[in-house]
Amino acid sequence: MKIGLFIPCYIDAFYPQTGIATLELLEKLGQEAEYPMDQTCCGQPMANSGCNRDAKETEALFIRNFSKYDVIVSPSGSCVHHIRDNFDAIEQTDEVRHVRQNTYELVEFIHDVLKVREFPWAEFPHKVGLHNSCATLRALRTASMSELGEPFFSKPKTLLSAVKGISFAAPRRPDECCGFGGTYSVTEEAVSARMGLDKVTDHHDAGAEYIVSADTSCMMHQQGCAERNGVPIRFIHIAEILNGARA
Repeated sequence: MKIGLFIPCYIDAFYPQTGIATLELLEKLGQEAEYPMDQTCCGQPMANSGCNRDAKETEALFIRNFSKYDVIVSPSGSCVHHIRDNFDAIEQTDEVRHVRQNTYELVEFIHDVLKVREFPWAEFPHKVGLHNSCATLRALRTASMSELGEPFFSKPKTLLSAVKGISFAAPRRPDECCGFGGTYSVTEEAVSARMGLDKVTDHHDAGAEYIVSADTSCMMHQQGCAERNGVPIRFIHIAEILNGARA
């Protein structure tokens, strides 16, 4: 496979270690990935804010950067959800359809495409609370939704369970939104902040030392809520744990 590595703008700016871990992990799994140097935002913030037409040139640039690859892989469920389901500010050419149909979030790519179940180099001797973002849970379906009463499954937990030393906390409301919601956290700041505090408190009360997620955007919001309110909990992207980070 010819893999194009898509690192979202907020990861590039604030959490470069997550992008580095994603590349290193793919290489450890025997894959070769290229990082198009001209990539920028996928246009999700504009679309989420109701300014879909303004995302046209951003989406066009994304297609120019990634249409030559067999698959596109990204450590961000919300961005992948946007590309798959809402990438429609531009004409739907064959190239656009190819990109939309072959863009994967990192966890589902490892779980569903590569079908990897062992990470012999990984050890994380901590108790973690798993946060599935609304995009990964309800759009990408990487885990079961408790509100549907369906049989339990969790692709990220399946992968993390192969890591030596890790254990899992069980929050009371595991599928509840953390309140980030992109620009929602700006337009509804007070509600968003309270939802974030409720989320991190739920994980902390369950005994989690870390909150781990496939969406750094949610963790960025939760980390701010935790720090402002003195909740002693840390945050780490799933790519970093699977790549071998121990803290």
